[in-house]
Amino acid sequence: MDRDEELLRGRVYGQDHDDPRPGPRPGRVYAELVGGPLDGLLLDVTDRPPAAVPEGVSLETELGRYGADGRSLYDPRPGDAGRYDWSGDAP
Repeated sequence: MDRDEELLRGRVYGQDHDDPRPGPRPGRVYAELVGGPLDGLLLDVTDRPPAAVPEGVSLETELGRYGADGRSLYDPRPGDAGRYDWSGDAP
């Protein structure tokens, strides 16, 4: 695992990299992002309505195929609400 990957592990997507507490917070619900450029990050799904879960998420990232203007797409893993699998990148 290289240094960049090491820094991402255990972090929550969307939290600032300089945040003194970059990890999960008590009272919140998280899903792990699996595969793709955001692999290993945690996604806060606390406020996601249950009806939205099957739709997946489109997350801004400069780490994907399209650089700074890109998004990575993640879909909930069937039968495992705690993991979202990467399904590709989009501009």
